[in-house]
Amino acid sequence: MFSLEPIQTLKIKEFRNLMTGRFFLVLSFRMLATLMGWWIYQLTHDPFAIGLIGLSEVIPAVSTALYAGHVIDNTEKKRLLLICNYAYVFLIGLLAIPAFYGNNLLHLDNRHITYFIYAIIFFTGFCRAFLGPIIPSMIPRIVPRETLPNAITLNQATFLTASVTGHALGGFMIHWIDISGTVLVVVGMMVLASLFFWNLNQHHSENTHKEVKVMQSMKEGISYIYRTKEILGALCLDMFAVLFGGAVAMIPVYATDILKVGSEGFGLLNAASDIGSMCIIAFLAFVPLRKNQGKILLFAVAGFGLCIIGFGLSKLYWLSFGLLMLSGMLDGISVVIRGTIVQLKTPEYIRGRVLSVNSIFIMSSNEMGQFESGVAAKLLGVVRSVVFGGTMTLLVALIVGTTVPKLRKMNY
Repeated sequence: MFSLEPIQTLKIKEFRNLMTGRFFLVLSFRMLATLMGWWIYQLTHDPFAIGLIGLSEVIPAVSTALYAGHVIDNTEKKRLLLICNYAYVFLIGLLAIPAFYGNNLLHLDNRHITYFIYAIIFFTGFCRAFLGPIIPSMIPRIVPRETLPNAITLNQATFLTASVTGHALGGFMIHWIDISGTVLVVVGMMVLASLFFWNLNQHHSENTHKEVKVMQSMKEGISYIYRTKEILGALCLDMFAVLFGGAVAMIPVYATDILKVGSEGFGLLNAASDIGSMCIIAFLAFVPLRKNQGKILLFAVAGFGLCIIGFGLSKLYWLSFGLLMLSGMLDGISVVIRGTIVQLKTPEYIRGRVLSVNSIFIMSSNEMGQFESGVAAKLLGVVRSVVFGGTMTLLVALIVGTTVPKLRKMNY
């Protein structure tokens, strides 16, 4: 049975503030992702343009991630978290300029507004490189090791609850208060998140006893992951599966041109996979996986690929919604298993660097998956590109399962 009692006896207030701030921050990020996909497609009517959103963010995020891990391991974490949070507030606040005044006062055409959006997203990528690993790296400092799997499940539940709410709310907000109003709501959610982060304790580096060289520090993080095959296999599985199975990036096209459900239907469809993930993670909180987690991870990824193939072929709204929801359930299982493996197998002194490499895999899969989906849709057509991605996901699960026996036999 899942219990909060150990967490309640050890810094429950700080853990609650961390999770509440994470909720509002992720909520704002998911609303922003929904808004960007819809806004760009309305400006360009080009699926490839949606893919460029991911590319705009992933280039700075991935290129900075290893250095970000070094900084996180050697810097006071609360201060760094707040700096990155407010940098995001400033950058997203700039999107209010084209949202309110682009076509009218400033006389910007759709092409110039699109370029402006890409530029803002590019600079948020640097913040993303730091924000991604900071919060997970703080959890083991607050929660004792014996309750860490429960805390990770709570963390993922918080993330997915915020995701499903943000995706759906983003679509509804676009429908109710248009793009300009939605930008202001996103900024407001980011500011609200920062208020909870202010109540965290300071978390200083454990590496203050010696001078750490940047290149040596980054190399140490990469080497540790390479030596720990369970982590390496789980990260590769996640990266390539989501890279090719990123059907979510094409949801604006499906909602507009294939299923024809408008912005309201788009918001619900966009939230379907997160609804599934949230349901399964709530279930796992009470009925945790006790054994054979490695095999379960592989089967979950393979099932995810099958769902993406079905979604790509579907012409019915509720069938599409159901397949995306089921894919989210399977993805939720893989998220919990992967997150637990990474945290349990990583010592404290190197946690920031390992989580930064983890964030590279996540960003590469999500943002590069968005770009890959745009390129594939341009070359193959939207439907064929989604089916191709699901098929490749199945192939990835098979390859990783046969080449990484330590992951296949993993139990924790």
